[in-house]
Amino acid sequence: MLKLTYTENGFYLERLAQSLEDWLTARVMLSVRAGWQICIGASTASFLLPADLPGVARLQAEVGREDSEIIDLCYCDDECVEVSLRGTWISTSADSDEGVFVVTLSDRVEFFLFKLWQLSQTYASCMSE
Repeated sequence: MLKLTYTENGFYLERLAQSLEDWLTARVMLSVRAGWQICIGASTASFLLPADLPGVARLQAEVGREDSEIIDLCYCDDECVEVSLRGTWISTSADSDEGVFVVTLSDRVEFFLFKLWQLSQTYASCMSE
């Protein structure tokens, strides 16, 4: 399972071994016990990766093998690839920009996507120096 945490400063991607159902159940129970409002719904999340990252072509090949409508890759231009995911959005209100997005893909696609995202973070920090 991939977990994208969106904050006012950006987002953070994690790869979790826990199943989506188990994680979501625990999250709901925590919210109920703590008295927090929780809003859960089907949604789409997107983020950009640099098109010249090593491994993007491999990710595209793995996504092509998926035969799934959960993930799409779209080359925006020569510099960026947009990754679009269909999954579950969890936040404190329906219109919140901050929250958590979770999605389950095949292990291979999750692995490649997570590794590329990690590499893009290193790539971005090197480019800004």
